[in-house]
Amino acid sequence: MTEASISALLAAIPMPALLVGHGERVIAANSLTAALLGPAITGRHFITVIRQPAVLDAVENCLGDHQVHKTQYLASRGGQEENFEVTCTYVDTALGQGAVVVFHDITELTQAEQMRRDFVANVSHELRTPLTALIGFIETLLGPAKDDEAVRARFLGIMANEAGRMERLVRDLLSLSQVEGEARVRPTERVEILGLMESVRNALAPLARDAEVELEITAEDGPVEVKGDSDQLRQVLTNLVENAIKYGRAGKRVEMTLSAVAQMSELQGQGVAVTVRDHGAGIDEIHIPRLTERFYRGDSHRSREMGGTGLGLAIVKHIVNRHRGRMRISSVLGEGTSIRIVLPLG
Repeated sequence: MTEASISALLAAIPMPALLVGHGERVIAANSLTAALLGPAITGRHFITVIRQPAVLDAVENCLGDHQVHKTQYLASRGGQEENFEVTCTYVDTALGQGAVVVFHDITELTQAEQMRRDFVANVSHELRTPLTALIGFIETLLGPAKDDEAVRARFLGIMANEAGRMERLVRDLLSLSQVEGEARVRPTERVEILGLMESVRNALAPLARDAEVELEITAEDGPVEVKGDSDQLRQVLTNLVENAIKYGRAGKRVEMTLSAVAQMSELQGQGVAVTVRDHGAGIDEIHIPRLTERFYRGDSHRSREMGGTGLGLAIVKHIVNRHRGRMRISSVLGEGTSIRIVLPLG
């Protein structure tokens, strides 16, 4: 097998690959390897090309015992960390003995695994606090306070709040799971948005009244229909308006605005925008890019006091994505927050 034929074989491998041969030098490498390890690596000693000790050991061991060796390679390109699983396989060619080194990109798998660990840790943390409180109150009610009616009544009220917090968390987790499961299924129902907005306003009127907040709806172009899932779009509007009421100021307004959107390349056509605005304390801009992450809170203490689970905007984001829409959050400290949802008309 000639050097040219080896290069052709490596070029057919859909991932970075190189051949270390005589004199422990790189005999051939495909273009993906050049993008990962740098240009002009052919002819160089493999130590000057790879450099990471774990991979160097794997190559040396493969050349020594003729066995397959695997390890990890970490890279940083474009400001992003990448993870590769490296497989070193012994070969015997017409050009001599050597080792084929293949880099399999496992970045997405690693990120998914990290997301899973973070998710489990966050759920555990969110459930541990109310569970610890419930256990403590139950032990107190069974012991020192079992005959104290005043303490029992107060503790039972707190326990009810903590149990409700866990119930909301479980409900949001189930909702998020359902939304993610339907992410690739396009909705086909026709939904009249203005009527949906009015329905949400009526349903949340008691909450707004208790918070001394006025709900207003403005429709610039009258009723309009979009293709969507009415239950999920109701969930989006309910979540946004509930947040606006909770984090707005007493005596202020929460404004729901419906407006047409001109041709948008992202939507591949015309769209309709629903904006929910409050006049509360606002959100520091440093938090805005992360507000749709699961369990992320700009003000965690206040959010928990308000009964938030940290999943609401993550659910909203997934629903909007399923509807091929766009979501934008803008806020000014001291002036309030505005969330704009754009949905395609088609």
